[in-house]
Amino acid sequence: MRRFIRDNGLTLALMAAFAFTFLAQFFTGWMVENQELTQHGQAALGALSYMVSGAFLSAVFENWESEFLQMASYVMLTAVLFQRGSSESRDPDDPRREQDDIHTSDPNAPWPLRAGHLAKRLYARSLGIALGLLFVLTFVLHWLNSWRAVRDNALMHGIAPPSSALAYLGDPQFWFESFQNWQSEFLSTAVLVVLTVFLRQQGSPESKPVAAPMAQTGEG
Repeated sequence: MRRFIRDNGLTLALMAAFAFTFLAQFFTGWMVENQELTQHGQAALGALSYMVSGAFLSAVFENWESEFLQMASYVMLTAVLFQRGSSESRDPDDPRREQDDIHTSDPNAPWPLRAGHLAKRLYARSLGIALGLLFVLTFVLHWLNSWRAVRDNALMHGIAPPSSALAYLGDPQFWFESFQNWQSEFLSTAVLVVLTVFLRQQGSPESKPVAAPMAQTGEG
């Protein structure tokens, strides 16, 4: 067990932090929602009703969507673009990586590399594909649940809701929710890329070695 925790500590710590903050978001959001309902003379929602409500699910998927967009964009852009001096970039003067050579004869290589040409090509791009699909999935879930939330809120205030989910796709409210998160993700990624040119974090693979020169590109 100790070895399992040591070997998987990063994932376990991040998932524990995720579970804590997810539950905190749920309980605080539940209280806020019920406060608003009470102010409008509506019955309070139970925990399960709130968990499957458009208001909660829209907020959840709105954030997940932006994170997967950030990661998918980052993975794909770093495959073709460079930032000299950053630990997050390949070296523009020597962009080829020997690790990317596909050696199908290696018995320890992942099995898709021995499953045919198409499987090999897909596996070579599978990280970007998976993150892109997760972005599309969470985008759709955000869209549909945001529409539910706006519709429920409109009915509570006695105004006409959007006529359909498709009509809501053209509503500025939906795109405001998306863009307010997307812009922050791109900014934070750009800041990380630039800061790793000049700053260091000892022991982190996201940083160059402490004594590495500013111009050194890649983790080193």
